[in-house]
Amino acid sequence: MKALIAILAGLAGLTSLSAAEPPRYNVLFLIADDLTRTALSCYGNQVCETPNIDRIAAEGVRFTRAYCNATYCGPSRASFLSGYYPHATGVLGYTSPRPQIGDRATLPQHFKNHGAYAARVGKLYHMGVPGGVEDHGGDPSEERYNGADDALSWTERFNTPGPEWRAPGDGETLEGNPDGKKPVVGGNTFVVVEADDGDLAHCDGKTARKAAELIAMHSDGRFWIGAGFVRPHVPFVAPRPYFEAFKPYEKLVLPPKLPGDWDDIPKAGINYKTSVNMQMDERRQRKAIGGYYASVTYLDKQVGVVLDALEKSGQMEETIIVFTSDHGYHLGEHDFWAKVSLRDESSGVPLLIRVPGKKPAVCDSLVELIDLYPTLSALCGLPAQDRLQGMDISPLLDEPSRSVREAAFSVAPMREGFLLRTKEYAFIQYGEDAAKGIELFDVAKDPDQFRNLASDPAHAATVASFREKMDERLSQVRHNDLGN
Repeated sequence: MKALIAILAGLAGLTSLSAAEPPRYNVLFLIADDLTRTALSCYGNQVCETPNIDRIAAEGVRFTRAYCNATYCGPSRASFLSGYYPHATGVLGYTSPRPQIGDRATLPQHFKNHGAYAARVGKLYHMGVPGGVEDHGGDPSEERYNGADDALSWTERFNTPGPEWRAPGDGETLEGNPDGKKPVVGGNTFVVVEADDGDLAHCDGKTARKAAELIAMHSDGRFWIGAGFVRPHVPFVAPRPYFEAFKPYEKLVLPPKLPGDWDDIPKAGINYKTSVNMQMDERRQRKAIGGYYASVTYLDKQVGVVLDALEKSGQMEETIIVFTSDHGYHLGEHDFWAKVSLRDESSGVPLLIRVPGKKPAVCDSLVELIDLYPTLSALCGLPAQDRLQGMDISPLLDEPSRSVREAAFSVAPMREGFLLRTKEYAFIQYGEDAAKGIELFDVAKDPDQFRNLASDPAHAATVASFREKMDERLSQVRHNDLGN
């Protein structure tokens, strides 16, 4: 009897050990470009419908206070894919982090090194849009289409160039075109094109189709597949039917305006694109929002193509799905447009994480995109790496009411801007010594961030406290194993 008890106890121990081992999940990583969370219906938008992205939210955890670590494409992507903050690697522009990180594994490379098929389709690391993804003819695998990509991260990689601003259709340049005489142009310019051709003629349609093919091909093994969509980045190009829901553009409501809105903020706090310097009257502003929303609904349809392929493959219950964007985007709030700003519209991002078997939830904890690397590694049972600067936020998926960060940290290198965002305040300083100005917003009382309290004597202690915390944060960021 004693021998039998011992055997049963041993078997129980083995069962317990086995149960404690994390499942070896696949990862489907979906990322949009320049997508503000306020454009998604799962985040409350009542004009722009995004049913496929909403599918992920309905089955996963929707984070309401997720922030990027840099407010434009290059440094943001280099950061969350490498696991280091921009001021740790020094990648503050549009380059690969590989020279700085050496032989250290990136997020997808870590999965590849542990037996997963790792593939990139479209834009994961920085690629210029539209310039870097325009179809100039020739083989899409040519180096000119790779941008700042990192070859060591992938088993395979696939580029999906499209016509972009050259797409046949009805186009208009909205920016810097007050008399309407400027033709449709390329570059990082507000251009709307209602395209004649269908979904598969454009970058994101090609990305969705290729990602779907790869899911089907690798349904019997472990994979980390990243589908990088370029919409809704300018130009706002989408097939013609996606525009219909937003016409006439005159019905679209512009964000509330406050007279003298810029009077209490430093010059560095005025965004690089504004209604004023872009010379966009209200007609053009409304059309810009309509073009953006059309691009978002086109993007959403492509997300649905990929999700359907995953469902069809039989791997839905073995696959973690992540949906996010590299940063947010202004759509006329404060008369600001595009990214770079450290206000919530630009620094905040949509973040949805669906893990098989975990309950759907909404999580209000502050989190950062840099947290994705350690989190996905932990969820999939890969070795932890103490060198990573993000946090494993996987406990939030089981206990979404928890809070893991006192403040989120983001930077705008173009403006020498630094953000600490708590649940109560948004603190922004320009220059590491704050010499170019400070902004302090009580987001509990002033969620739209209209009143800068930085010079209010009643908040002097709060400003002083945040300045100390910012110095500490920058010191922590630069304390790493890179030696840069």
